[in-house]
Amino acid sequence: MTATTWDILLIGGASGVGKSRVAAQLAGVSAESKGFLVEFDDVVSAVEAMTTPEHHPALHHFDSVPDTARLTVDQVLDLQIATARALEPAVLGVVRNRLTVDVPAVIEGDYLTPAAAAEAIREGRAAGRRVRAVFLHEQDPEQILANYAAREPGSGEQRHRAQVSAAYSHWLARQASRHGLPVVECRPWDGLAGRLEKALGDTTGAVLSHPVPTLGP
Repeated sequence: MTATTWDILLIGGASGVGKSRVAAQLAGVSAESKGFLVEFDDVVSAVEAMTTPEHHPALHHFDSVPDTARLTVDQVLDLQIATARALEPAVLGVVRNRLTVDVPAVIEGDYLTPAAAAEAIREGRAAGRRVRAVFLHEQDPEQILANYAAREPGSGEQRHRAQVSAAYSHWLARQASRHGLPVVECRPWDGLAGRLEKALGDTTGAVLSHPVPTLGP
């Protein structure tokens, strides 16, 4: 990829699916044109540090849950979705700031929702800028479990967390499809950046090799 087809690219996806790696690859678009990389997790940490559960309860759902493994996968998923939706104004704030800078930017994170991405695309279009979005999908919790083990070898088995992440990945994929945003399977790892580029140039939407269930919120 020697030139961008975007001014701002949002890469969403659940935890442990490989967003950071491919985002870093795409941010270094070419030797002549380096992009700016925003890890939205850093923004989330800043927002949480500057707010309180009393004044912004929607941003602090997990504060009162010392061990999420004691909740069901569906219970944790509901809290994660609620948190992501509460963070949508922060996503748009980052995008609006990057719209003022004439440097390609990649924004990646777990809490980027398809709804926020769709709004960012609309605002970018109104500003005459190319804002694009793509969502990575990993449907197998066992693969996410293996990814966690490779990335965080000292944390022990994280099966419950991987199950939550897979469920969240399905939710993001369904929502992205409803907003007409491309969804790309993470595997095979080789060639992922090229498949993202192809998906961004494909106006037909999702490019999954396996269908995503359409039921659910």
